[in-house]
Amino acid sequence: MSDTAVHDFIARTVAEHPVVLFMKGTPDAPRCGFSSLVVQILDHVSAPFVGVDVLQSEELREGIKAYTDWPTIPQLYVKGEFVGGSDIVREMFQAGELQTLLSDAGVLDQAEA
Repeated sequence: MSDTAVHDFIARTVAEHPVVLFMKGTPDAPRCGFSSLVVQILDHVSAPFVGVDVLQSEELREGIKAYTDWPTIPQLYVKGEFVGGSDIVREMFQAGELQTLLSDAGVLDQAEA
């Protein structure tokens, strides 16, 4: 896959899905603790999301880092906007900011938020 194809895939994925987690492994079988943590947080707040396994290709793994200019994985996107990695997501969750962001984005059932 070329850099352009990877960039287009990432852009299309974040545009088509309200919540996307670029992660190592899958939501059912995370392959790193940081990815697992973000999956647990999203599941805890009942946020529907799409997980993209960056381990499926070196181009995708490097491409997502270049796309956001962010050096680590996982990377969470809400409504096409980069939110952050596991530390930022955890801090936002603990402060209640993640739930507010997801609710404001219309991806959480208001009764659950």
